[in-house]
Amino acid sequence: MEKKHILPADIESTSMAIITKELEGAGITLPEENAPVIRRVIHTSADFDYAKNLRFSEGAVARAIEHLKEGAVIVTDTNMALAGVSKPSLKTLNGAAYCFMAEPEIAAKAKEDGTTRAVASMSYAAEKYPNAVFAIGNAPTALLRLSELMDQGLRPALIIAVPVGFVNVVESKEEIFAVCEKYDVPCIAAMGRKGGSNVAAAICNALLYEATDKTDPTKRWK
Repeated sequence: MEKKHILPADIESTSMAIITKELEGAGITLPEENAPVIRRVIHTSADFDYAKNLRFSEGAVARAIEHLKEGAVIVTDTNMALAGVSKPSLKTLNGAAYCFMAEPEIAAKAKEDGTTRAVASMSYAAEKYPNAVFAIGNAPTALLRLSELMDQGLRPALIIAVPVGFVNVVESKEEIFAVCEKYDVPCIAAMGRKGGSNVAAAICNALLYEATDKTDPTKRWK
């Protein structure tokens, strides 16, 4: 194997070209609006199943990008996802990102209510930032709580529903997608068991790069 020194932007561009070629070879044509998100998730995971299992409500990407351009808040359900969200892009847009899962008051509230920290953190975030982008990559209970809150009037800017696992994962994604469609809330979901904090962050970044016109990695890796 010949090893070459390749700059970060070159690595990303080459990876995206490989992804595009392999999708074409498999006869998969991505919807233009959703393609940057799907390619970014495949780039992050090396899993081409996301070309089929990522589901988008109508206009979700365009609506999310416009919201991010206005300086949106992103709320994640793990510090891992929070760490992966592009801070330079958020700064450019005067946005911010938060995760409340590790806050002592959230742990205390969860214990008091006999629930999970994910539920407590979503309740807190929804009250503090009701128009946030909620990026859920780990906890199905977070999605189920958001579903309940939407029935009570919450209208987030976007819900990214990509928890990973085996218990209530499939069901929570199906429920949140249906509730989002009911209330015309944009939603991007990885249907089935796959997902994760890295996928949640990748979707956020795909949207942020579109919003800042930095999909081309040479505009970021300087």
